[in-house]
Amino acid sequence: MLEARGITYAYPGAARPLYQGFDLAVASDERVALCAPSGFGKTTLCRLLAGYERPQAGEVLVDDAPLPRRGACPVQMIWQHPEAAVDPRMRVGATLAEAGEVPLRLLDDLGIQKRWLSRYPHELSGGELQRFCIARALAANPRYLVADEVSTMLDAVTQAQIWRFLVDETARRGIGVVFVSHSPALTERVATRVVRLDA
Repeated sequence: MLEARGITYAYPGAARPLYQGFDLAVASDERVALCAPSGFGKTTLCRLLAGYERPQAGEVLVDDAPLPRRGACPVQMIWQHPEAAVDPRMRVGATLAEAGEVPLRLLDDLGIQKRWLSRYPHELSGGELQRFCIARALAANPRYLVADEVSTMLDAVTQAQIWRFLVDETARRGIGVVFVSHSPALTERVATRVVRLDA
């Protein structure tokens, strides 16, 4: 179980907390959509769940254990802008190798071509680079994925391919998913549960 227990978080200098005493629990067989208008802190919550931010109070737990400070995190995040999530000076194959051994099946299922491995991030399209970022996250053998508008910048065909893969792969491996999307159609198709942050 991925849990946020009593999370309180405020931006520096903010008059009031963005989250105060916030609770969320996600099981490994769920795909939970976080929904709210812009400015409600969806990305910040994703960062908290994946350990990129620390709450001022409360804690994030996986199976009752705090997120580790070192080593591979059981919660992996896939970012909206893949170009900002990779080192532009490294070939994508080297970036991918840092996460561990990546099964060829995973590359094939994501439509990653072997010739892309020798390229730099700027030599790939947004959709191609996002596929690498997904493969890297899954290579870390996570218990949970946090996906922050991962297909917003992509064309409709690539969006459908990526989400079809994510739904199938996470269900097969028992990986829970928390995701943000501004598409009601995508949310309805993918989510097993919707959490309204503005409720």
